[in-house]
Amino acid sequence: MNISVLGDGGWGTTLAILLHKRGHRVTLWGAFPQYVSYLNKKRINSKFLPGVVIPRGISITADLKQAVDSRELIVLAVPAQYMRSIVKRIKGYRISASVFLSAAKGLEINKLKQMSEVAREELGKIKLAVLSGPTIAYEVARGIPTTAVIASQSSQLRKNLADVFSSSSFRIYTSSDVTGVELGGSLKNIIAIACGISDGLGFGANTKAALLSRGLAEISRLGRKMGAKGSTFSGISGLGDLVTTCISPFSRNRCLGEQIGKGRRLKLVINKTKMVVEGVATAKAAYRLAYKYRIDMPITKQVYAVLYKNKNPGKAVRDLMTRSLKEE
Repeated sequence: MNISVLGDGGWGTTLAILLHKRGHRVTLWGAFPQYVSYLNKKRINSKFLPGVVIPRGISITADLKQAVDSRELIVLAVPAQYMRSIVKRIKGYRISASVFLSAAKGLEINKLKQMSEVAREELGKIKLAVLSGPTIAYEVARGIPTTAVIASQSSQLRKNLADVFSSSSFRIYTSSDVTGVELGGSLKNIIAIACGISDGLGFGANTKAALLSRGLAEISRLGRKMGAKGSTFSGISGLGDLVTTCISPFSRNRCLGEQIGKGRRLKLVINKTKMVVEGVATAKAAYRLAYKYRIDMPITKQVYAVLYKNKNPGKAVRDLMTRSLKEE
């Protein structure tokens, strides 16, 4: 297939390499011409995916029209808060026959939208699917066995895309639950920040287990209220992604939380982080969604307070532990 990947971050670069190895003709698009020029020259994404060579067969460009015109598949791998501005820009290009796959994990802060909703609002009735799961880019790029989920309302589309992406090291499962798959991939980043805070405070496995299990419970509560299937959250794009993001040393969200737990200010941590940490914005969106749907999300509430209200992390933990007792 003739495929474009929009977004030259670690995940976008990884997907471009994976698709190239599968024999597809791949173009990787980046928003910043100077960095695209660097990538073309060095063929290593030193900022977002150090140590991984980008094959010469992958075309790298900063020209969005050139990247998307008449492509069979367009993979949207840009940060969630930039998704709307990017898809708006490609409206006038030759994309009427293109299939779109969102690989972003986040929720839009202003309109509280999932990325599939953003794409459809801007591009109309497009052929659309989403990709999510426990997919640390550093591991996928090195061929470490990984599973993920592609969800679409079209059974044929999700089956076709599974064939496009699947390899001996990257196994794709399919789902019809677009909402559940997207929410699992987005909301788990908030719990990962909480687990990082726990690590930064010096807590142990007991605390992390509690955050994982109770975090999954509140993710599922909100997801079901928004129309997702409860079973999705016990699968790869739910529990699987949650566990990976909460324990991996390469998880940006967990690492940010760890710095916060050690007493660093959020602004300082973000300024020193090269990659976008999606959980920070998602925490604000999820906090608003919990209020909108009247869902109890105590961990999300405390993460929001730590990030946006300068609440002491230790105090947040105490408040979680001393809530009114209840049945599980």
